[in-house]
Amino acid sequence: MTAPGPVAAATVTTDLLIGGMTCGACVARVEKGLAKLDGVVASVNLATHTARVTHPASYTVPDLVAAVERSGFTAEPPAPPKTREEPEAARQERRDEEEAAEVAAQRQRMWITVALAVPVLALSMVPALQFSNWQWLCFALTAPVVFWSTWPCHVKAVRGLRHAASTMDTLVSLGTIAAFAWSTYALFLGGAGVPGMVMPFSLLPSPSADVAHIYLEAAVAVPMFVLTGRYLEARAKRGTGAALRSLAKLAAKDVAVRCEKSGRERRVPIEELRVGQVFVTRPGEKVATDGVVVEGSSALDLSLVTGESEPVEVGPGSPAVGAAVNAGGMLLVRATAVGEDTQLARITRLVTDALAGKARAQRVADQVAGVFVPVVLALAVTVLGFWLGAGADPQVAVTVAVSVLVVACPCALGLATPTALLAATGRGAQLGILVSGPRALETLRNVDTVVLDKTGTLTTGKLKVTGVTPLGGAHRDDERREVLRLAAAVEQGSDHPLGRAVTAYGRRTLGEDALPGVAGFVSTTGVGVAGRVEGHRVEVCAPGDAELPGPLAEALAAAEEAAHTPVLVKVDGAARAVIALGDTLRPGAYRAVERMRRLGLRPVLATGDRDATARAVAAELGIPEADVHARCTPEGKAELVAALKADGRRVAVVGDGVNDTVALAGADLGVAMGGGTDAAIGAADVTLVREDVEAVADAVLLARRTLGTIRMNLVWAFGYNAVTIPLAATGWLNPMVASAAMSVSSVIVVTNSLRLRGWQPGRPARPARPAGAARPARRASASEARV
Repeated sequence: MTAPGPVAAATVTTDLLIGGMTCGACVARVEKGLAKLDGVVASVNLATHTARVTHPASYTVPDLVAAVERSGFTAEPPAPPKTREEPEAARQERRDEEEAAEVAAQRQRMWITVALAVPVLALSMVPALQFSNWQWLCFALTAPVVFWSTWPCHVKAVRGLRHAASTMDTLVSLGTIAAFAWSTYALFLGGAGVPGMVMPFSLLPSPSADVAHIYLEAAVAVPMFVLTGRYLEARAKRGTGAALRSLAKLAAKDVAVRCEKSGRERRVPIEELRVGQVFVTRPGEKVATDGVVVEGSSALDLSLVTGESEPVEVGPGSPAVGAAVNAGGMLLVRATAVGEDTQLARITRLVTDALAGKARAQRVADQVAGVFVPVVLALAVTVLGFWLGAGADPQVAVTVAVSVLVVACPCALGLATPTALLAATGRGAQLGILVSGPRALETLRNVDTVVLDKTGTLTTGKLKVTGVTPLGGAHRDDERREVLRLAAAVEQGSDHPLGRAVTAYGRRTLGEDALPGVAGFVSTTGVGVAGRVEGHRVEVCAPGDAELPGPLAEALAAAEEAAHTPVLVKVDGAARAVIALGDTLRPGAYRAVERMRRLGLRPVLATGDRDATARAVAAELGIPEADVHARCTPEGKAELVAALKADGRRVAVVGDGVNDTVALAGADLGVAMGGGTDAAIGAADVTLVREDVEAVADAVLLARRTLGTIRMNLVWAFGYNAVTIPLAATGWLNPMVASAAMSVSSVIVVTNSLRLRGWQPGRPARPARPAGAARPARRASASEARV
């Protein structure tokens, strides 16, 4: 998949599937190989076996594939869609089937190896079971383990050798061959092949006075434990990606399309559905794709898509989200988006994109893993020479060197971050929290101040006109209707919630066809809209501080006292009416603000509303007046963010509109509400698909838990190698124990990350309202003015 990249106009980003990687050293080699191409930057993920490559447009995909192959690995672009309309979720499902087949093959190789290895281990470790010529039976069982079971490791080791590189497979291959070669020498030349030979078992390397010791148990134990560990690791990695696969399974497979002329239905594959077609969704079925309800009423269960716990009532004109479950009556829906343009496809794409990045700690771990294997190889040779130089028995020296080779584990270093990130982003998607990548997680964990937009963030954004007061007074109905007609007409060109509310009210009050056209429409962010309607210049704007005639001044004061938002209507430059609009606080807004405080965050309210309205909203939420900033233009919000950052605060901004994009981009972290504009979502680092401001606290908790898991994984990975390699070098581990420890270390890291799959926010009960805070009103604050 190749798409325009964000770095420069002549730069593109290409995703590749990488084959043959087994450890962090492999990741470093692939990245280094791609970096040899001028201007190419790659981020390779061991958990998903993918690479995201940013490169000049002059490089083609075959150029990138060749660079990877020169590093000793395979590469190919992701499978293309079967059709143009095939969604990303469907392709993810196809990739999942391929991964399942690979895991099944690993399981088969593992069980065959176990069947061959267990008799060898039993005979080698229990002298009472050793019959005449038992060692030759063990030799016959060991040979296929060394040459067949470990064959993939040998191939990758030789491939790396050809490219003057080494990986985890190099250590396993050398360790296994060394143990088998020594045992072959002992059997044929060292006297260990005589009938009746009895070999005691020791956990520590020790010489035998009579015959050379055979290490067939090590030659089978290393592959057995490695294959078992990799199989368990593969299963666990599939577990960490379960949430991503569950998104793929949400998509409908087929759909009942209704012909609008004949009323007949026909069921077709989802790939054949087109924008504009009408489809049927019966009770219990999934909505096939994003659309608008044209007939019927029902409740849609969005819990699997956005994490919303309560069903959403829908009727004619209501949006319907693809993959939502119809919990009520039959619906006819007109498709507005298909394939990769649907909300589910965007969620899947955002989760996948998040996995392409790397945390700072993982970049360090990958750099260490890149030199880790050569250092271990040099250390094994040094240990062998040291023990031989100290006069140790050759078989003891060889055993110690083999133990050093097989105990070292760069795999855990390579898996520490990507497996945790994979599990966390998947779990976040299930909870309606989409994080753009590791950098956003790291920043989210450290924020201490949250600047909150009001309309659409703390409030529902579903504005309603609560009053229209003309210059002649509220009793002048003719004048009121005329001013409303002009205001609603000019607002037809606006995409602001306030403008949409005025237009909707005008059509509902005056009739669908009552609004005239508008010419020369202009929208000024933070000010309002203007245009020419029937030869008059009509403006709908914020009242500002201008002196208004008596009836309008009274309407303005009444709106502010009710915590509603007033807008002024001017015709040909003269004030003609005040329109008041009301909104409601989101049900969890107060609880969200309180949870932020409990997490050590400072909530700040920034709104374009006038002071009285802003203070009324803040009082209902328990936000101190010192942290309330009213009459904020988009530039004012950006200046507020800059001032907070200058004071040493780490700032997150939560918003949903075009007016928030400057502040979102300037903050340490931008958080967009999922129902917001594309511009706001594009400028944000975190998107809350679940339109619940409490998800901000959930996102902070998830980030803290994820970064804690990553730290734990890295401490284990570094600590394991720091402890076990010296133990092996000083003769305190035999190869069998060393190989078991190496395999277990990777499984522990992946299993620890797997715990994030079941993470729950653990929300407390609704906190008590602080003393002095205003009691929440049923009709809460107004929407902010047009900022």
